Amino acid sequence: MSQHSWADRCLPHPFVSIVVACSWLILSHSLDASDLLLALVLAVFIPQLLNRFIIRTPNIDWKTAIQLFFVVLRDVVVSNFVVAKLVLGSTEKLQPKWFRVPLDTQHEQVNSLLAMIITTTPGTVSAGIDQERGDILVHALSCDDPQAEIDQIKQRYEAPLLKIFNVKQGESI
Repeated sequence: MSQHSWADRCLPHPFVSIVVACSWLILSHSLDASDLLLALVLAVFIPQLLNRFIIRTPNIDWKTAIQLFFVVLRDVVVSNFVVAKLVLGSTEKLQPKWFRVPLDTQHEQVNSLLAMIITTTPGTVSAGIDQERGDILVHALSCDDPQAEIDQIKQRYEAPLLKIFNVKQGESI
């Protein structure tokens, strides 16, 4: 018989519980007692349903994760204005480009999150992760210097992701 505390049994994945509760409150647009209670029930129930599917929860660097969240949030807001200006302006200013961002690791979570961040930021879309080549194919709505864009993606997003998951270059999972 395993020796798990009450908290471990009720909240097997605390981070998932927090995300579920916050997501419910955001979707319901309410902090009424009934919505808070439902958020709590969902925060307990859903992670228990997912427990068999979550083999391990990675140890992450929360400080860096929170910092990256705000970097991405800022970039999404700024990029929305830049893309709006590009789309509403002269199409002659658009310089669409395809380029490949080389990956520093084969760590699936890092690379998947990097691709999601790239796609979430308006003006860029990740078209696919090529693990064999070790890169992500990216399309930019307008880019006059692909290497500068690659350097920015690696510095602003990939480096913090490597730190968050405590991954060394070349390491895979």
